[in-house]
Amino acid sequence: MAKFKLDETDHQILDMLIENTRTPFTDIAKKLLISAGTVHVRVKKMEEAGIIIGSSLTLDYQKLGYAFIAYVGVFLKNTSQTKFVLERINEIPFVTVAHVTTGKFNVFCKVRARNTQHAKEIIFQLDDIEGVYRTETMISLEESINDKKRLMHSIFKEL
Repeated sequence: MAKFKLDETDHQILDMLIENTRTPFTDIAKKLLISAGTVHVRVKKMEEAGIIIGSSLTLDYQKLGYAFIAYVGVFLKNTSQTKFVLERINEIPFVTVAHVTTGKFNVFCKVRARNTQHAKEIIFQLDDIEGVYRTETMISLEESINDKKRLMHSIFKEL
């Protein structure tokens, strides 16, 4: 498949959708002085090219009672157990992200919990998975940067 070429209009459309995925195409069209049909066609082409994959919803976890974030590095007894361990981690709904990594940890997880007691229970669940040698936990005091737009703009400058 040929590489899809994004132009400035595509960049502006993506910029607005990253800000709020629920922005109506008519609003985007008005801001960019193009038709809603043009926005629809461009978004569809970016979806077909695999540049846009679904959409996401941002939740305020603090308001939902899940403001506690911990990062857990998982050490495995054998790397051959990675797939099995990831399948077990996937069964713990409070582990929201898991990466297979190089370096110090075999797997690195993001955990969302109600409080320290709840986090402890989740970490013990991770420790109890067959094949896990040990874990190392870091508590997030504050999420200081979470900005997809900066990366997107850097990527656009390279294109």
